[in-house]
Amino acid sequence: MKPISIKPLKGPLLLLLLLLITSCKQKKASEAPETQVDEIAKSTLSLPLERLNLPKGFTIDTFAEGIDDARSMAMGADGTLFVGTRRANRLYAIQDLDGDYKADRTIVLDTAMKMPNGVAFRDGALYVAEVNRLLKFSNIEDRLDNLPEPEIIYDDYPTEFHHGWKYIAFGPDDKLYVPVGAPCNICDSTVADKRYATITRMDPDGSNREIYAHGVRNTVGFTWHPETNELWFTDNGRDMMGDDVPPCELNRAGEAGQHFGYPFCHGGTVKDPEFGDQRPCSDFVPPVQPLGAHVAPLAVKFYRGKMFPEEYKKYAFIAEHGSWNRSKKVGYRIALVELDGNEAVSYTTFIDGWLNDETQEQFGRPVDILFLDDGSMLISDDYGDAIYRVTYQGP
Repeated sequence: MKPISIKPLKGPLLLLLLLLITSCKQKKASEAPETQVDEIAKSTLSLPLERLNLPKGFTIDTFAEGIDDARSMAMGADGTLFVGTRRANRLYAIQDLDGDYKADRTIVLDTAMKMPNGVAFRDGALYVAEVNRLLKFSNIEDRLDNLPEPEIIYDDYPTEFHHGWKYIAFGPDDKLYVPVGAPCNICDSTVADKRYATITRMDPDGSNREIYAHGVRNTVGFTWHPETNELWFTDNGRDMMGDDVPPCELNRAGEAGQHFGYPFCHGGTVKDPEFGDQRPCSDFVPPVQPLGAHVAPLAVKFYRGKMFPEEYKKYAFIAEHGSWNRSKKVGYRIALVELDGNEAVSYTTFIDGWLNDETQEQFGRPVDILFLDDGSMLISDDYGDAIYRVTYQGP
């Protein structure tokens, strides 16, 4: 067979081809889903961990780098760290093969999912949350190089991309908890679908679905208190009310069926200018701790390891992703809420420095928190494309 010779296009033919390509690109962009996520340009700098401020005796290092858009984390039974993403539409498996707490192998399991932010591990299976469906990969750690076809355990969540990414976790009741964010900045979305602005739960096979909590605008992190087994969760406050209102929230759900205020009331006391006349703030469960306005709280975790000093067991650790539409940025840190029972005592900083307050430039945005068996802490960063490990060596 003779080789095919392709001559370069010239004149009108080249112009026509360029117009067709431009038209196709414009059409593709217009048909792409509107994700409604914050837009902050990526930094090209290496990770300057020396800029981070930690309490005396603590150190931070990278566990894994080059993990594009690293978001939610789940640990497998054999030590595989699974990482979901929001923008990148990727699902990762990360392995530390020699036990030195450094990633030796990173596997991209999938590249075509729809915002696979949420990951959870149970009985050898990885559960992954896309925007509108939940997938189950059985025996996943035996199939990392040959990913099995997933079982679709539920595929009827709303398809809205605005606040459509999901954090998922199994509770002490063996139920899978799945939030459904409001598809807007502020709206009474339950008119269209009563599942909007809620936290739902179901059996591991997708059956017996129900709404557990109402009035939750957009939670991207929750956990259960190790002593009471009660659900604690963060919630991102609405935008476009100014730099300093309303606060974001740390909440406690003591029982099923409670309402936490959205869209009528924010932070327990702030009446919404559009919907606040419909119901008073006294109708709703107030937050345990109002958090900073626009700090974008994501993960919340309680410490029960043995590496950190004992006093840290009375704190809730919160990953504040950081503001994107405030005149001066806030968040970009790991915060601490000190607790006395169910009451907040203080709201302080554990780690900061990802944001330079003077230049307003950042090199990282913390997302999720996971504690390892040795008591150290992993922190995912979807801006720095990294996972950090925090250890304590003593004063």
